[in-house]
Amino acid sequence: MQREAAAPLPTFEIPAVSVAPSFARARRRRVALLVVLLALGASFIAAASFGAVEVPALSVLGVVLERAGMTVPWEFDRESAGLLWAIRIPRVLFGALVGATLAAAGGALQGLFRNPLADPSVIGVSSGAALATASFIVLGGWLLDGAVAAVWVPWLMPVAAFGGASVTAVLVLAVSRQRGRSNPSVATMLLAGIAINALAGAGTGLLTSVANDTQLRALAFWSLGSLGGATWSVLSIAAIPMLLSLALLLRAARPLDLLLLGEREATHLGVSTDRLRLQVIVGVALGVGTAVAFAGMIGFVGLIIPHLVRMVVGPSHRGVLPLSALLGATLLVLTDLGARTLTSPAELPIGAVTAALGAPVFLWMVVRHRNGAFA
Repeated sequence: MQREAAAPLPTFEIPAVSVAPSFARARRRRVALLVVLLALGASFIAAASFGAVEVPALSVLGVVLERAGMTVPWEFDRESAGLLWAIRIPRVLFGALVGATLAAAGGALQGLFRNPLADPSVIGVSSGAALATASFIVLGGWLLDGAVAAVWVPWLMPVAAFGGASVTAVLVLAVSRQRGRSNPSVATMLLAGIAINALAGAGTGLLTSVANDTQLRALAFWSLGSLGGATWSVLSIAAIPMLLSLALLLRAARPLDLLLLGEREATHLGVSTDRLRLQVIVGVALGVGTAVAFAGMIGFVGLIIPHLVRMVVGPSHRGVLPLSALLGATLLVLTDLGARTLTSPAELPIGAVTAALGAPVFLWMVVRHRNGAFA
């Protein structure tokens, strides 16, 4: 009996992997980081120099160096130094911190949802924080007497906004997840965001109808978005939760990169998806809630900045998140500079300016990817 020939063993070829693209991306990241850092420094000097009273750039540098304990080899105007240190420098620092937090939050949400349309303002996280803050502004006076409110309001407002943002983020994530699919549904996410924005707007309108004159002025000024209330005391309170938010989001960069492969693949590579989801949601809610509580509604920063950065340096969150934070800080500092100088002595609401800049970019993104890229 003739023996059958044994089937040949399968052979595998290891494909050649080109490392040139990774080197090119790393080089682009380094170049982009240098450019953005230079732009941030230039925007800081410009924002501190220009305004109702112009201050020379050397005076700005002199004030900063002198406050840092260094000897300044040139003379500068001491009156302008007082203006800079009391008003403009805390405003510029606060604007940079808010812009960095919103941009990093947007980049992290886009990585978590694996879609560039995710943004705190689009999916309703900002509206949830806004409703909680408006509730505190109107109802807080009924719950706290004057002396207690004066002490605790600066601390309780970001706590209330954090709670509203957390509830909204968890709700959107739960609603947008479909049975049998690891990737959240983008259509459901956007519909949930529309519904939450509508509910938050209705709630804010009801609160406005029962507010007194003082509360109405506070709500009107706050809802349009502004950095005009920035002081050293506000900065010292707001910086703690926003820096903590940035730390949580930047630490999530590598797990978010692995999540791009899919939840099952990321789990096999050692990523706890539940823990990652909780980390991102807490970081976004903490940062966005604090930014909304102290600066009002400033939309679209978290939407357009990560998208633009991703177009330059690629999808890796190890490059996207830090660069988004730096570029977001630069954008908001320059936007605030334009808002307070274009119609001087009047001041444009910065939330309206960012919406006017961001809405056309959002429409361009939708039209550019309308052939199913977001499905």
